[in-house]
Amino acid sequence: QVQLVQSGGGSVQAGGSLRVSCAASGYSYSRFCIVGWFRQAPGKEREEVAAIVISTGLTFIADSMKGRFTISQDNDNNTVWLRMGSLKPEDTAMYYCATSDRCNTWSRATTYNYWGQGTQVTVSS
Repeated sequence: QVQLVQSGGGSVQAGGSLRVSCAASGYSYSRFCIVGWFRQAPGKEREEVAAIVISTGLTFIADSMKGRFTISQDNDNNTVWLRMGSLKPEDTAMYYCATSDRCNTWSRATTYNYWGQGTQVTVSS
């Protein structure tokens, strides 16, 4: 059974940096097409953050996060990283990683088969 185990996150002041990781347990990421990150703040809809195509390393970053967030993969450790910089209070949310064996639209949550448990990121002003 595929499990995605998230770690990292936490609290930081505005302008700071954090990173969150998503490790696949039970299967190698190489069997999947894409790994994505989404976030959801209280009272708001889930929104896409970033994604990476496993086979090529092609990355996608949501417009509001370009230049601040990066996504990368560590094949040796079967882990995908989301590094977040120049954080703003509006980045405060629960962050979720997800993976899919289908190479569909990266920004749609329905693309993804498996989800991590979520990691809280809190940015104070």
